[in-house]
Amino acid sequence: MKKALAKSIPHLVLIPYVLIVVYPIYFIVISSLKKNNEIITNPWGLPSEFSFSHYESALTNSHLGTYFINSLYIATIATVGSLLLAMGIAFAVTRMRFPSISKLVYGLLLLSLLIPPASLLIPLYIMVKDMGLYNTPLALIIPYMAFGIPLTVFVVAAFMKAIPTELEEAGIMDGLSAYGLLFRVVFPLSLPTLVTVFIINFLGHWNEYVMANLFLSTQTLRTLPVAVVGFADKFNMNYGALCASISISVIPIIIIFTFLQKQIIEGVTAGSVKG
Repeated sequence: MKKALAKSIPHLVLIPYVLIVVYPIYFIVISSLKKNNEIITNPWGLPSEFSFSHYESALTNSHLGTYFINSLYIATIATVGSLLLAMGIAFAVTRMRFPSISKLVYGLLLLSLLIPPASLLIPLYIMVKDMGLYNTPLALIIPYMAFGIPLTVFVVAAFMKAIPTELEEAGIMDGLSAYGLLFRVVFPLSLPTLVTVFIINFLGHWNEYVMANLFLSTQTLRTLPVAVVGFADKFNMNYGALCASISISVIPIIIIFTFLQKQIIEGVTAGSVKG
């Protein structure tokens, strides 16, 4: 009896937490299927009639699909770019022949994690303007890549340190170059960790608002978070269309966590145990 009670306590604690996390999503989705007067008069209940007119309004009248695609390819390119660069840096840092330089590079990358991105907005804006990147996708892709590299190097390097050097020595005996070792030996072993870091960086880029609002002023280039914030004025507080746009914006996040839960857990725990 005591063992059963002890096992049930974590579940009893987690149930309220799950409800707190899930309820806002439920509220947004249900509200997007209601008429505007129902959202105000019956905010907690189910709609009397399920209607997808708000989704049609958000997709057709406000070009939400264009903003969705902009966010998708900017976040994807920036995440893949930072991942490739960080993987090479992590491999060099963990396998570099000069320990003092390796520690210096690693220390500088860790130090950069302490710098808040908001403090760099003014110099970033000046650099983007001077380089002629303002109002182009590269105005976001390059800063996103730069901000994603330090954390990615920190996580990937911690895992690479746990990879036995004998595997790389065997690859060298087979005639592999440094790039061959990286992509044919280290990359497959680091895949769970890389997937986890990819998800973390992608979600950060997908939800980023300040730089996207500052560096892109053309409506057709704007990303989804900026567009969703602007819907409140455009729809004159059309709560149904606003909730529909928010529901569409969280689709990639739900898909990622639904299909990649196993990889996320493996990536978090990878390298934590040596054996």
